[in-house]
Amino acid sequence: MISNLLNANWYEAVALAAMRDVGLVLGSLKRHGVEPLTVVPQIEPLLLQLGGLCEMVPRDTVLHYTSWNPDGPRRRAYTCDPQERLLQASIVKVFPSLSASLCVSASLREMSPRDARCAPLVDSLHSMATSMVESIDGVVQNVSPAFFAQTLRPYFEDVKIGGRAYLGPAAAQVPLWLMDLCVWASDRSSENYRRFLDESVPYCLPPWRIYYEQFGAAQSLVSRLGQYMADPEMAQDCNLLGTASSIARLLKTLKAFRGRHLGIARKAYAPEIRRYEQGSGGAPVSLLKEIIDLTIQSEHSVLGEHRASIH
Repeated sequence: MISNLLNANWYEAVALAAMRDVGLVLGSLKRHGVEPLTVVPQIEPLLLQLGGLCEMVPRDTVLHYTSWNPDGPRRRAYTCDPQERLLQASIVKVFPSLSASLCVSASLREMSPRDARCAPLVDSLHSMATSMVESIDGVVQNVSPAFFAQTLRPYFEDVKIGGRAYLGPAAAQVPLWLMDLCVWASDRSSENYRRFLDESVPYCLPPWRIYYEQFGAAQSLVSRLGQYMADPEMAQDCNLLGTASSIARLLKTLKAFRGRHLGIARKAYAPEIRRYEQGSGGAPVSLLKEIIDLTIQSEHSVLGEHRASIH
């Protein structure tokens, strides 16, 4: 059967569905203490081909687990617990906003903070970020830290494929950095956050990886704003102040999202219930606090001496 699959003419949608379904089996085997490819080595060529066909890693990602997973009774899941379905649904709601943010960020990259179009574009990012906060609020209300830590988290352990370990399809792969990078993180990040991004980006869609390469060394919106605000005359420009206000609101909302995430993570990785030291994305919980602190630094930079003028 595997031989026939390898010789088939795959359409991308079929390849994505196959990776999703095989990936659930991989995670289930690993959760029960079995390294999957040691017992089914024949599956490795298929995984490598499926990943290559879609220009993605040879394992299922959070996109396979959520957005590329049919809704309703056909939705694939590791457990029968409704909390898992709620978590999947909340992640599905986030991806359209993140995907749409790429076009907005691309426009902002070439735009002066004094441009009258800049503040409305940042406001559109803020609307997208607000929807993500609403989504994670649903997780806080409906998914218990104990369920995630003790029941679901073990399914997201890494699996060895092609001589290297690949992380499972956990929510930690959701690329909030797509907004961070344009707004502040391209040049105001930390070594730990950059390392995390370097390790996370391969699990993303090809256009998102290209975006990371393009924006990774670019000047952030916060830094460009700071250059203009340093000029006393320019700092009174109404368009510039409008952009500053919009960026400050966006940073506050991004901070709120990460704060919710940190609260969940601290409970899920508390000593009394955790089964693992590291988060499902391969990073310690402390990285979330570090990212929040970096966001706060950017927020303070935007407000600066002009706090009274920025609403």
